Amino acid sequence: MIVRPTDMEQTLDLPPGYTLVALRELGDAFAHAREIAAEAEAGTLVWVRRYDLVEFAVVLEPDEPLRSARRAFFAGMNALGDAIAAHCPPEREVTFDWPDAIRFDAGLLGGARLGWPAECTEDDIPAWLVFGVILRAADMAHVPEVQAASGVSLLSEGFEMVDTDAIIESFTRHLMTAFDRWKERGFEAIARDYLERLPKRKAGERRGIDVNGDLLVSMPAGSGTPERSSLKDALGRAAWYDPQARGPKFG
Repeated sequence: MIVRPTDMEQTLDLPPGYTLVALRELGDAFAHAREIAAEAEAGTLVWVRRYDLVEFAVVLEPDEPLRSARRAFFAGMNALGDAIAAHCPPEREVTFDWPDAIRFDAGLLGGARLGWPAECTEDDIPAWLVFGVILRAADMAHVPEVQAASGVSLLSEGFEMVDTDAIIESFTRHLMTAFDRWKERGFEAIARDYLERLPKRKAGERRGIDVNGDLLVSMPAGSGTPERSSLKDALGRAAWYDPQARGPKFG
């Protein structure tokens, strides 16, 4: 069920250019955003109001072919990382697992997904993209204690309850900044910001993000072709996401 923000006790303070669509607790922000994306305007933000998860999705309107438009995912990840870092306790680290998982002090906090029209080819400009986020806000009562101990939640890591909504509000502002940065300085600026939060697997390795969003990794002394990790394939797996629990995995 959709709820008008005026019907709710609390809403979000979003900057100009965003339109809020609020769902009841059992709603699915990512699925709903994809359902309405064809008719919705860019900047439509679908939010599920629940205490145990921070769950939202935003509709984007790309202006380049799908093959390269997927790179908008990295702008979203940067905005999410910056939003969490702005509200977290001091001297705590926000990092990424390639390409879509969010870790806080090394524990899996959640992740992001990207959706696009099923009929869109790699060479077509998609009518829309949807960037969806789920973060674990609080320990989940139905999860066994031993399993829950391997997870990380915002509240268990020192965030305040008011921070959960503030993170979404902060994300919307950081996302606008990220796209402005892309426009002014090119995608390389977005790639650098993203890679700063992606831990290196080996000392001295060199990383870059290709025009199609793939991760390229090479060693300084290497003369061969860089190792390539497909963004499209990784987004399809969403390794951080548990579809049965409809939330982040533990561990």
